[in-house]
Amino acid sequence: MSRTVAPLLPSLLLGALLVVGCGSSETNPPPAEPATSPPLTAEPAGMVVQVGSEAEGVVVDSRTGLAAVAFRDPDRLELIDVDSGEITRSVPTPESARHLGLAGPGGPVLVPVEFEDRLVRVELPSGRTSSVGVGDFPHDAARSSNGRTFVGDEGGDTISVVEDGEVVETLPAPEQPGGIAASGDLVAAVAVAAREIAFYDADTLEQIEVLGAGAGPSHVVAGNDGRFYVTDTGGDAILVYEGRPENGGVPRLLDRTNIADSPYGIAIDARRELLWVTRTGANRVVKLEITDLAPKIVASFPTVRQPNSVGVDERTGQVVVVGRDSGEVQIFDPDDPGKRGVGR
Repeated sequence: MSRTVAPLLPSLLLGALLVVGCGSSETNPPPAEPATSPPLTAEPAGMVVQVGSEAEGVVVDSRTGLAAVAFRDPDRLELIDVDSGEITRSVPTPESARHLGLAGPGGPVLVPVEFEDRLVRVELPSGRTSSVGVGDFPHDAARSSNGRTFVGDEGGDTISVVEDGEVVETLPAPEQPGGIAASGDLVAAVAVAAREIAFYDADTLEQIEVLGAGAGPSHVVAGNDGRFYVTDTGGDAILVYEGRPENGGVPRLLDRTNIADSPYGIAIDARRELLWVTRTGANRVVKLEITDLAPKIVASFPTVRQPNSVGVDERTGQVVVVGRDSGEVQIFDPDDPGKRGVGR
């Protein structure tokens, strides 16, 4: 992707976002939630794997070709072959998880187990597990380029820093750090109650900057270029942040793309320079091209009901959408969405 120094957003828009993003534990409204999806009006693209029980959270590993999906009742990860749609392994977890991370190509899968205050690591493809105790109500996790894992402790307003299997530092964060992502040595945590995004140096553990994050942020993903993309669920938008501005300085809000119907789940295909974002209020997932400024919507596909989570296989470009209420896993090829089998 070509990079240029982008013009500043209009001061009115920036000011509005910054005001909305500021707050305190005494005044912050409840965090934004996904919309309650309506009944389906279109057949989901591709193939739907009927697994059953409530599901939320997915990551796709392009090295093994496995999608890891978190399920409840019983609490577990199902490892699913993206090409065939077959479940290859079921891995029990000590409690339920809502969000999953991937430490790197080949895994392990990072599983924040909220009610147990633990981060579980699941090796791929074996399913072997290990875990470490972290802070209060861990919600999401990401690994930086220096090998440290950062865990957003949503209930404790902290970030646990894990290195060599133990917590080496606990960092303060704005209220209710939810989504977390890393690009190189830069880490960003979205505080869903404070409506802010906080940036940290993964080496020094210094908090570099705190910015407003719209009307109701929920998730964040990062590219390899220091860009971070936040789903502003409450504001019907994707916010773009430049973590390492080319002209120097601290992280900044760069631009936004409007997306209707409560955008929530988000995944990045860095290889193809694409974003995938679910619209929970419409049972759709949209494809966006990454540009120098605002991502551009280029396609939309029907999904399973309540599509709270999305992942993408960078080997093939296939997309995996998880339906929370019905426990359905949808796999489709954006270049051939009508194809019911996904083997290649």
